[in-house]
Amino acid sequence: MSLKQIVLRLARNPDFPDGDDRQGYVLIAPISADGKIDLEEWRATREKCVVKRFHPDPDEHADGWLTHNGSKWRFHYDEDREGPDEGGYRLGDHVFRPGEYVTIAHHGEEALVYRVTDVLPYHEEEARAAERA
Repeated sequence: MSLKQIVLRLARNPDFPDGDDRQGYVLIAPISADGKIDLEEWRATREKCVVKRFHPDPDEHADGWLTHNGSKWRFHYDEDREGPDEGGYRLGDHVFRPGEYVTIAHHGEEALVYRVTDVLPYHEEEARAAERA
């Protein structure tokens, strides 16, 4: 198994009838053959399992980690300005394949629906090079 780069984009929601491709998350996580987050692999690679929130408003950008506690997966941010941890609704049960939907409690408050748009192999060396560029 290998780490995947998963892109989630805001789907149709009450305030966004057409969704918004400019809002979402990029996750690095181990995905099993059945498309779900692999807990054991996450435990072995947790320092590489990150999340980046993107948004047209730069103040909404955030970098954090994919964390697990009990049966809950969360996006943990370590800076106050990035907002509270965000939880996914039954994130461990979701299949991460393009076209699937995931619900995330944005800023720990209102739950919004996101569409999985990409699931790509994650190459750590390429990611580091891109960050330096």
